[in-house]
Amino acid sequence: MPKRYLEKILTARVYDVAVETPLSEAPLLSGRLGNRVLLKREDLQPVFSFKLRGAYNKMAGLAPEAASRGVVAASAGNHAQGVALAAQHLGIRALIVMPRTTPAIKVDAV
Repeated sequence: MPKRYLEKILTARVYDVAVETPLSEAPLLSGRLGNRVLLKREDLQPVFSFKLRGAYNKMAGLAPEAASRGVVAASAGNHAQGVALAAQHLGIRALIVMPRTTPAIKVDAV
């Protein structure tokens, strides 16, 4: 892996809000595939998804002028939750646009 890429990973601001999730053994899947399978448990993030990482990292890198204008996101679920949490944590206004067909459980989570 190129050094610059690793530096980006290690210096990502996402760790301000995301938790370091474990790798968990998947014994049944490992047995079926004949290989050791590990699952990266991103379901343990505050919004139960890896989508928080991308949303937060992008928003944390906004120039102050852009951040002061706020952000708009269109999503029916996990990305919307990630943007909402990132906006709250960073103090950035966010408008989340969701389809009318979005399940209430997803709307309520935003």
